[in-house]
Amino acid sequence: MAGGKSLEVYVDLLSQPCRAVHILLSLNKVPFSVRNVALRKGENKTPEFTSLNPMQKVPVMVDNGFVLTESVAILKYLVTKYSIPEHWYPSQLERRAKVDEYISWHHTNTRPHSAKVFLMEVLFPRMTGSAVDGVRLERALAELKETLDKLESMFLKRQPFLCGDDITLADLLAVCELMQPLGGDRDVLRDRPKLQRWRSRVQSALGESFDHAHSVLYKVRDNFKSKL
Repeated sequence: MAGGKSLEVYVDLLSQPCRAVHILLSLNKVPFSVRNVALRKGENKTPEFTSLNPMQKVPVMVDNGFVLTESVAILKYLVTKYSIPEHWYPSQLERRAKVDEYISWHHTNTRPHSAKVFLMEVLFPRMTGSAVDGVRLERALAELKETLDKLESMFLKRQPFLCGDDITLADLLAVCELMQPLGGDRDVLRDRPKLQRWRSRVQSALGESFDHAHSVLYKVRDNFKSKL
């Protein structure tokens, strides 16, 4: 499956970490090939893909035969190897440590709490044909609220971006997660002007690569709205 010598990424763009990898490469004009893996069709569970990543998860990167399977590891590798501006993952120790601090927090806060809202409101009802569980959804939204409070007070503070004056991998990972509930036509930053302004700055910095990577999510949103 991983034949050839170019940089390849195996992704499903409905996946938040996949979008982050795709955006970083597209924005910085790193030549790469996309191998689409449709999770909804179980393409991640085929013997061919499983031989590439036994965890059966995306994204996966193959660079001249070198295989890497975790999104954060992939992002750090790409910044380090390719001609990607250093501000994404600074070499200066303290600045890099602040990015790592957010990323470590991200995996038990922003990521699961944003994803849970999408799962409760969109994915589970679609898969089971049942109505949205209002109680569980409200609980998920309450958990996300606590996370957003901390995102503002602990990380963003009065800075333009989560880790200072420049956009980093922290902002890229965070914005891709916080976009996910939009699949259910829910803007989780609607009543948070400070985070809205941060999101606008991030989107502006990412340019067309942002909307291109989120095109699949926009289609899910439009489909969700059409069925209301």
